[in-house]
Amino acid sequence: MGKVKKQNKTKATQSKNTQSLPFNTNRGQHILKNPGIVHAIIEKSALKETDIVMEVGPGTGNLSAKILEHAKKLIAFEIDSRMIAELKKRFIGTPAQGKLQVRAGDVMKDEDWPIFDVCVSNLPYQISSPFVFRLLLHRPLPRYAVLMFQQEFADRLVAKPGSKLYCRLSVNVQLLAKVEHLMRVKRTEFRPPPKVDSTVVRIEPKNPPPPINYQEWDGILRVVFLRKNKTLSAIFKQSTILEMLEKNYKIFCSIKNKPLDPSFDIKNLVDQVLEQNDFGNKRARTMEIPDFLSLLLAFNKADIHFC
Repeated sequence: MGKVKKQNKTKATQSKNTQSLPFNTNRGQHILKNPGIVHAIIEKSALKETDIVMEVGPGTGNLSAKILEHAKKLIAFEIDSRMIAELKKRFIGTPAQGKLQVRAGDVMKDEDWPIFDVCVSNLPYQISSPFVFRLLLHRPLPRYAVLMFQQEFADRLVAKPGSKLYCRLSVNVQLLAKVEHLMRVKRTEFRPPPKVDSTVVRIEPKNPPPPINYQEWDGILRVVFLRKNKTLSAIFKQSTILEMLEKNYKIFCSIKNKPLDPSFDIKNLVDQVLEQNDFGNKRARTMEIPDFLSLLLAFNKADIHFC
């Protein structure tokens, strides 16, 4: 009986040490404290025993422990050396130890992401947008990702034309993936609690991805969403945009050995494209993905490029 009490006391001491570990909210360290929510996330992740899973910001390992119960291997990216020590200590001497690979450092600065089947993470909020873009451009594509975001960011991912939250992020992600909300998580379920509620989202990349030049696609979206409530005609009158398009046009002509007319005026060509294709009075906030694809195609046919 004394031995059992000693083991229990050791576990209680470890738990107390983890509880007292100070969290760095500047790095998005908000740890899920409700095991029921962790269980629900894992259930909705539908992991296979053959899956290699990537997790970002595992913290003390509450989600990691459940992932390791279901997956073949977990590759966990953690930037905080204190958390890495806690994570390794949690699984040392257990069957899960051999299935866990911890990679120290900033996942967004790591140029060599591993091959993985699924990504499951309570993501540090400040990297939400760049992480999603990189995830969807990663090759080979993962099967899907189950990620927790701040509620408004998650709402932007699924926003439709006309919505106040509809933005470049919405269009980009919906072009490249199928996105669905899985569950809402109240801020009180975290320690320390963040300022807003969260949402768990499932992102399933389209495989194969759409056959487009993504840099060019993203380039035109950056332009038209600069002022999403303005007409395209008004946006494309801005001198900085016209200068960029003229520079690109001249580079393209040079590469293709296409002579440049001395009277060439990029503004006239842009206006002509918008007018002939009925885009002048359209606004980005109400345009759908096929509209943006048609707009890019119309510009490209006129040798106007965005990268």
